[in-house]
Amino acid sequence: MSPETQTTDVLAALYSVLQSRKAADPAASYVSSLYAKGTDAILKKIGEEAAETLIAAKNGDDTPLMHELADLWFHTLVLMAHRDLPLSRLTDELQRRFGTSGHAEKAARSKS
Repeated sequence: MSPETQTTDVLAALYSVLQSRKAADPAASYVSSLYAKGTDAILKKIGEEAAETLIAAKNGDDTPLMHELADLWFHTLVLMAHRDLPLSRLTDELQRRFGTSGHAEKAARSKS
């Protein structure tokens, strides 16, 4: 199995678990408790994790940085699952941007 396939499989499996947590008891599931609290609680967690990622990156040690990046990605996927945005929407958007200058892509977005 290629590293790309493993990455996709891990993200797809995690996304599936996150979707399944919608039916879980909020008292028994961290993710379900975030869903029950609503979008603002999820956004707050993403903000916290983004700040922690920035601090870890500034400190220069890659291990804490990887932990914070994993937390940030996790909570971003929680938001996607909460909004029922399939993982394919994210990968399709990243694929669409492939081969396009970041400056050109951002300029095209600001025109629409």
